[in-house]
Amino acid sequence: MEIQERLGDPFGNPFGGGLVTPAREEILRRVRRATHDVPKDEHPEDVPVERGYRDKDDAPREEIVERFAERVAEYEATVHRADESDLPRAIAEACGRRGVRQLVVPAGLPEEWIPEDVETLRDAASSPLSNEELDRSDGTLTGCSLGIAQTGTIVLDAGEGQGRRALTLLPDYHLCVVREEQIVGLVPEAFAKLEETVKGEGRAITFISGPSATSDIELNRVEGVHGPRTLEVLIVG
Repeated sequence: MEIQERLGDPFGNPFGGGLVTPAREEILRRVRRATHDVPKDEHPEDVPVERGYRDKDDAPREEIVERFAERVAEYEATVHRADESDLPRAIAEACGRRGVRQLVVPAGLPEEWIPEDVETLRDAASSPLSNEELDRSDGTLTGCSLGIAQTGTIVLDAGEGQGRRALTLLPDYHLCVVREEQIVGLVPEAFAKLEETVKGEGRAITFISGPSATSDIELNRVEGVHGPRTLEVLIVG
């Protein structure tokens, strides 16, 4: 296929420039034709968009929580249920099954969650753990910001008890505590709750749907490429 033009990467990556082929140029031509009548000084917010999708799940609370548990399990994560009073024991049992000896702990995590028989690697803004320390650890324990039943997704917003993004990317095991009251039914509900965190505080948002996995061009599934191979979730009622 003949190469017509080479474009620089709009994100500034010197190695990410794209090659414009006839097929791509045809797509761009159609986009330009479809938008030729849009005034140059028009902004996206100038045109109201009809948003007719559902923004609230009216299902019973128990049904929303159960749907979340089912969807998370479908993504090959391990799901357990626990009462508030049993949470420390459930965390200790999960770490015991995994053989965790060194556990990464973010700032703000409740002390009663941490098992007594593990070595804690505490991450703090004043003394962050190195990537090597995170990689050598046996796993990380965090809370979360939200759970989304519709997609079986866990949302982290770098808040208390969650830590920075590297804490849940480099260790090979992630044990995450999700409280029932943190679970919403639909994705729009989650975005509405996260709006202030993003706009007001500018914290990083991470969406987790199951353990890290990817498939190459031959569709061979590889786990642990962009995060932990094992995700275990404790839903606390």
